[in-house]
Amino acid sequence: MNAGDDGVETRELAYFVAVAEELHFGRAARRLGIAQPPLSRAIQRLERRLGTRLLDRDSRTVALTEAGETLLREGRAALAAVSAAVRRTRRAGRSEPSLVLAAKPDADADLLPVILTAYAATPDALPVDIVFSAWERGAMVRDGRADAALMHAPREDLTGLAFEDLLTEAQVAVLPRRHPLAARAVLSLADLDREPLPRWPRAAPDGTYRMAESGHLMHLIALGRAVAVVPESVRANLRHDLVGVPVADAPPTTLVLAWPEGSRSRALAAFVRCAAEAARTARPAPETAHAAQATRTAGAAQEPAPQTGQATQTAQTTSAGLPAQVADDRWAGVSRRDGGRPTGGGASPSPTRR
Repeated sequence: MNAGDDGVETRELAYFVAVAEELHFGRAARRLGIAQPPLSRAIQRLERRLGTRLLDRDSRTVALTEAGETLLREGRAALAAVSAAVRRTRRAGRSEPSLVLAAKPDADADLLPVILTAYAATPDALPVDIVFSAWERGAMVRDGRADAALMHAPREDLTGLAFEDLLTEAQVAVLPRRHPLAARAVLSLADLDREPLPRWPRAAPDGTYRMAESGHLMHLIALGRAVAVVPESVRANLRHDLVGVPVADAPPTTLVLAWPEGSRSRALAAFVRCAAEAARTARPAPETAHAAQATRTAGAAQEPAPQTGQATQTAQTTSAGLPAQVADDRWAGVSRRDGGRPTGGGASPSPTRR
């Protein structure tokens, strides 16, 4: 096949992705709301343009070629990027612009009101709309539904996102108050081996509960049907019939503020900078500080050596990590993470420009 000179249209990509996901032209046509013959012709036209076969097909089966698998992966990303660009452009063009922040209910370590109050006091602050979601926050930022999100590393997927650490904390096991382990001062992960732990969306089914909302999980724990290992700050908002017991050898978890990698939004950069500073200056509540000390004391014999960014470290911001257009060297020289992958403890002393 000879490759054509014309560029590939988003409609053609959408057609191909539908066929590649369904592996059936009839189902893909119904999904797209078009007849099957035009869909078949569109795929053939796309193959001619690209100069390669994307699908192996006969009268009964459809299978992806290696080139087809590549286009499926890249095509999904391209379509998502186009959709995100459209959403962000429409929001930017509104007469009254705002920022959209995605957050998980009761999982912000009580930093959300601190951040919002601090940002509202800054010059040229925009209104901040809060959208609550348990497990779609990263996707919301990637596809343009949100400008930024409060997320937890490393348990949540930060691919394609830049982010700043806000608070790193230990983890606790949430148990029913009547549970045999609830009276313990400290637990280990081995103590929970026989307990039913939740599996969140996309987890492999293994007979345990699959959860979509954290509120459902807490109710299930109260019924004695599950336990969960969560950030220590969650204890402050537990219902009266639940307790949180420190887990000495559970890895620390970090609350981060994530935004689209490569963003050049001045408003978003100002919000990130303000949020990082507000988190850095915030102090843990006495109960949380006391619990952290109890964890360190009770688990001293078996607690692993602190990792980078562990324990009570709070936010550190860098010019390289901020949206590129407004980065400045006041924030250089401290830890930066980009696209969900740590890049080391010392950032470049000069801003990163994309």
